[in-house]
Amino acid sequence: MSDNTQAPPSSGTIHRDQDGPVLRLTIDRPGRRNALAPGMLTELIGALTRAATDESLRVVHIVGAGADFCSGVDWVATNSDGRRPRTGDLVRRIPHTANRLIELIHTIHLPVVSTVRGWAAGMGCNLALAADFTVAAADAVFWEPFLSRGFSPDTGSTWLLPRLVGLARAKRILLLGEKVGGSEAADWGLIHEATEPGELDRRTAALLDRLATAPTVALGLSKQAVHDNLDASLPQALTRELLTLELACRTADFKEGLAAFRERRDPEFRGR
Repeated sequence: MSDNTQAPPSSGTIHRDQDGPVLRLTIDRPGRRNALAPGMLTELIGALTRAATDESLRVVHIVGAGADFCSGVDWVATNSDGRRPRTGDLVRRIPHTANRLIELIHTIHLPVVSTVRGWAAGMGCNLALAADFTVAAADAVFWEPFLSRGFSPDTGSTWLLPRLVGLARAKRILLLGEKVGGSEAADWGLIHEATEPGELDRRTAALLDRLATAPTVALGLSKQAVHDNLDASLPQALTRELLTLELACRTADFKEGLAAFRERRDPEFRGR
């Protein structure tokens, strides 16, 4: 099933394609290394918001068209009308656009997988880091170029990076602007996996299939617990785990898991 928003080629678009339980969102603006124009941000936010309540879905896949994943927000397109923005424009606008997109990827109960080729820069980098699993080509490049452009980091980079790779490496990436290759990103724990470019689609497909056949409700609850407990005390974490366990035990997939264990077979989870 395809639901593609029509837009002029120069402004780019987001292709929304559903293959069974997998929703694929393709960032399509290869002439600008898939830089996100304002309308594309709106399309991504809308697609993820709808996906959050679509019971036919079990995994979201984000990919870039062509040779690159995403080179960030297109600031030229964002300010194309030539008018000086009002004071406080960023504070008013970004929480509902770029920041909202990162927040949705982080909080949606569906697992989110990103496939990265070429450049993942600025918000494009943070888009990949916010995903639950990012599979990248070994020669892909992750880059946070904020300071080299004269402004401070945004879209969650100062929150995501220290938690993924520690404070010292986060400072190298953010304050020194060091680029990180795909293989190094995997070694650091910045992403899930790096592979040879020719194997990228196959490795991603295997991961998507695994997630699409997982116990979806329990997986979403687990994702939420992991994120919520990053800053929790041990007693708080234990209490939250009990609450999510209570919900998971009420699902059909929980009953199927027990039946499969008793019958010594692989479970067939339905995402219910």
